[in-house]
Amino acid sequence: MPDATDNALGRARKILKDRLTELDAERRQVERALTEISGGKAERRGPGRPRGSRSRRRGSTRADEAVGVVTSSPGISASEIAKKLKIAPNYMYRVMSDLVKEGRVRKSGRGYHPT
Repeated sequence: MPDATDNALGRARKILKDRLTELDAERRQVERALTEISGGKAERRGPGRPRGSRSRRRGSTRADEAVGVVTSSPGISASEIAKKLKIAPNYMYRVMSDLVKEGRVRKSGRGYHPT
């Protein structure tokens, strides 16, 4: 009995692997067709971007939003800004560093102030 089960599982495994190979080939063919009708350019998302995401946010950027928060609450820390904007603090530290370099805000201790 185990031999028949093993044999059936082996056949099922082979069928599934063969189907995956067929699907991979079909996917490559569809991607080539899409590239051809796109004028030779493959449409790609940026790294780490979700499906359906193709362009930057419309409206204000996180940096603009952060400057607005700093203007309304001088001396606020990056982690507090992140909480208000509901984003990750590590990302906010990077945004704030760029804003300081650009001269849009200044840092005093742990807090940020408008310039």
